[in-house]
Amino acid sequence: MTNDAAAAPSAAPISEYAVLGDGRTAALVSLRGSVDWLCLPHFDAPACFAALVGTREHGHWLLTVPDATEVTRRYVDDSFVLETTYVSPTGAAVVTETMPLADGRADLVRRITCTRGCVEVRHEWVVRFGYGAVEPWVMRVDDHGQEAIRAVAGPDSVLLRGSRLPRASDHHHVDEFVLHEQESVDLSLTWIPSWAPVPPVLTVLGRIDSTRIAWGLWARDATYQGPHREAVVRSLLVLRLLTDFETGGIAAAVTTSLPEDFGGERNWDYRYCWLRDAALTIEALLEQGFRSETRQWRDWLLRAVAGDPGDLQIMYRLDGGRDLPERTLDHLPGYAGSRPVRIGNAAVGQVQNDVLGEVMCALEAARDAGLTETRDSWSLQCHLLEELLRSWRLPDRGIWEVRGEPRHFVHSKMMAWAAVDRAVRAVEVHGLPGPVERWRAARDEIHADVLEHGWDPGRGTFTQSYGSAHTDAALLQMVQIGFLPPDDARVLATVRTIREELEIAPGLLLRYRTDRTDDGLAGTENAFLACSFWLADALARTGQVEEAGAVLEVAVGLANDVGLLAEQYDPVGGRMAGNVPQALSHLALVRAAHSHAQAHAVAAAQTSGSAR
Repeated sequence: MTNDAAAAPSAAPISEYAVLGDGRTAALVSLRGSVDWLCLPHFDAPACFAALVGTREHGHWLLTVPDATEVTRRYVDDSFVLETTYVSPTGAAVVTETMPLADGRADLVRRITCTRGCVEVRHEWVVRFGYGAVEPWVMRVDDHGQEAIRAVAGPDSVLLRGSRLPRASDHHHVDEFVLHEQESVDLSLTWIPSWAPVPPVLTVLGRIDSTRIAWGLWARDATYQGPHREAVVRSLLVLRLLTDFETGGIAAAVTTSLPEDFGGERNWDYRYCWLRDAALTIEALLEQGFRSETRQWRDWLLRAVAGDPGDLQIMYRLDGGRDLPERTLDHLPGYAGSRPVRIGNAAVGQVQNDVLGEVMCALEAARDAGLTETRDSWSLQCHLLEELLRSWRLPDRGIWEVRGEPRHFVHSKMMAWAAVDRAVRAVEVHGLPGPVERWRAARDEIHADVLEHGWDPGRGTFTQSYGSAHTDAALLQMVQIGFLPPDDARVLATVRTIREELEIAPGLLLRYRTDRTDDGLAGTENAFLACSFWLADALARTGQVEEAGAVLEVAVGLANDVGLLAEQYDPVGGRMAGNVPQALSHLALVRAAHSHAQAHAVAAAQTSGSAR
């Protein structure tokens, strides 16, 4: 590999990345076989392959057929075993790769097999720890009688094993060879603390097969049988992949700093657990019959927020850690020149009064599904609610984490209402103890406040914030939480106005207009995919079933060839934008499909009844 090639930007289109994961961390691999993002051994650990937001020199692992004229791929069954087929002028080959589950370590295994004729193979292995900033010491080592390559820097090391290893060339490791029909090469990468002994050798084919089976066993419990089932099951799998199997924390995405505005500054680190996103994920999983994940997340919540309720953060590390200082990695040029590349997230210090609403809704759904509250879990909710009752009247930063001035966001007020409503219901329906009369009065007060200050009678719509003259797609969630009945004229009018103001292409919505909202940032952004699914959900719940189906068709169709969704979509450039895979996009897909299927069933039953 020449130095020019090493320095060239590696970024493939965001839609060309597939994800592999082991329940502790995840890798992104491009359509052409380059692992351009991998943080080891955890989601929020520093990357050892960071070409995604840099250049090839910042670390990547390429295994490809360079002269292939056709490349296709798929996940094998309902799993994260990725199978990529390369067809070249002289033959064909298949790369099968995965991150093995349940082996108590961090591995990535890859097997390339020539299935027809012969193929030329290119192998590049460039490890750079510390998000591409640290070049390790790389050496050949004896590995139980076999040769392996170990890269070491500070506390980190990775070991490359294989039936054919690359050779050192100018601070990189490269190999080119020809595979003939039925020949295979196996490779495995293992992260090891630099002071620890080397773990046993993996059987690559056996770990691939056992991992495929494990994912499939989990996915078969999904109860959904409606339209877009394949997309729903893949989205559920993504949500499970984003859940730390050990701690129960749920990452918002695998990546950091993939741009919302190409070439701009709207680049954020999403490798953490937002209480809001995690709670919405739990609701999506519960609707599809998954229970154990809810208990695990509730236990995570108890640990993460333990302490003074006034110290509640809107996000945490996946292990429950509170320290997420935001800083920039100035040695990285960013994806498509989008700078800065950020790690950590300054929004951790924001006040967002909607968050407890999402959490209380998820825990109420868990109670409805049969999850029994413990004394500690209910006590925690009561203390958090009392803190909210002291603060809901204050302005906040809202669901979109604006970095402009705090405002009285209507969505935040509605979600504060939802938090109190679910507490009241916990007493009334589930028999839990609490000052229900006082809570009922607070619920009524918040509801009246929103109707008085959040509704614009002149325009006939709810607005983004008190006194503003524009809407916000987050208001669509009022239908999910039951703030007003779905057939209320104010709900229907707001849904129409949101489409008029924010729909930039059929079925594709902005979160808000950046020219009307001071979010403290330069530039604009693209259609936010979760908002499209919220629209489909709201349309279904308000009885507009055919229109809901049309919007759902558009939004589901934006997934890439292996069913993954990023945060946003640029309809002009026809490309994904933002971090990927995005939990909020996938959970919103699951819930919208569920609502549409239910609404369709109700409409069909009504039609059948009328015919009789």
